[in-house]
Amino acid sequence: MGGRPGAGARLRELAILTGAMAVISAAVFFFLVPSRAAVSSIAGAAIIINGVVNLPVSLITLILNGALIALGLAVFGGGFAFNTIYTCALLSAFMAALERLFPDFSSLTGSPELDVICYVLVVSWALAILFRHNAASGGLDIIAQVMNRYLHIEVGRALSIAGICIALCSAFVYDGRTVALSVLGTYFNGIVLDRFIFGQNLKRRVSVITKRFDELRGFILDELHCGATIYRAEGAYTHERFPELVMIVDKGQYQRLMTYVHRLDPEAFVAVYTVSEVSRKPWR
Repeated sequence: MGGRPGAGARLRELAILTGAMAVISAAVFFFLVPSRAAVSSIAGAAIIINGVVNLPVSLITLILNGALIALGLAVFGGGFAFNTIYTCALLSAFMAALERLFPDFSSLTGSPELDVICYVLVVSWALAILFRHNAASGGLDIIAQVMNRYLHIEVGRALSIAGICIALCSAFVYDGRTVALSVLGTYFNGIVLDRFIFGQNLKRRVSVITKRFDELRGFILDELHCGATIYRAEGAYTHERFPELVMIVDKGQYQRLMTYVHRLDPEAFVAVYTVSEVSRKPWR
């Protein structure tokens, strides 16, 4: 009885990963391949190789991902993420199916620039889903993890370095316009991906020191229906002691809070910080 919910949750996770990989594969096939831009991915590397060797992009992607998965297993052992192996296999499988269904496909937009923009937006959304389930869409993630282990480079920075290297390698096969598209696409892909991953859950940590503390506390609890923490602060120069209210609020709550604070006490001290994620164990 206890194992069934776990099995159901695992099946649901696999279904989500499969759907996300279907979206990514379609974006690669319909947008990235027609643009010839090598945007921060193993599929981008496959597009470069495809310009030299007359093999399907799906087959080249399968070979590259297979080699990188073998590297990952050799370096990290049996604990290497199953989800990444699963999504790597799905990418090539979906790509092969699309190549068979649309053998003469050229471009949906007719513009390499628009193709790259569409690819970045669609793939960033799908990658954000994969990252929430501890998976990646291809072997570039493996390269980054290996660089992190042996070169002690932060994984995010390693991904950027690997992506830029792939983009620059397109200069050996394609023209300057395609190289520029590859580099710019890689750069903006990182920005948009961060937005999709962190931007959905962005909150504000607001610290307020005011003489009208009790009124502000009442507004936070009774109107915003938000929790808060009270710290006892002390001025470094005057050694004056006063309460400091700290709370985590979403966008709507933040706007209401700031409007109220400015109206309640225009001289209040307010400090605001961006928070990308909040988690806690519920109180019992």
